[in-house]
Amino acid sequence: QVQLIESGGGLVQAGGSLRLSCAASGRPIGAYAMGWFRQAPGKEREFVAVISWDGGNTAYVDSVKGRFAISRDNAANTVYLQMNSLKSEDTAVYYCAARSGDYYTGAQMDYWGQGTQVTVSS
Repeated sequence: QVQLIESGGGLVQAGGSLRLSCAASGRPIGAYAMGWFRQAPGKEREFVAVISWDGGNTAYVDSVKGRFAISRDNAANTVYLQMNSLKSEDTAVYYCAARSGDYYTGAQMDYWGQGTQVTVSS
């Protein structure tokens, strides 16, 4: 079992930045692809970003490309999401998730965190 705890969410003005962290416990995350997802009110949860087990490959939803950056520190068992130039449409609950093996579009994640709220005021 892998437990994931997100932190770093909060209220920020449009154009501002936040850095989300996802601390894992239970197992080393070195063998897992790690991703960030988000769910806005009244909308389905959507993929935001993913990083391969070794950090060598990343992928983003088009709406955050050039603004968000996912990274990981396997030694610290932590994954990050740096969010810059935030927009009101980025407002959502952000979830960290882990998948054993590679990630591909639509792949089911094995473990989920409880989420952290990000609110961007315009």
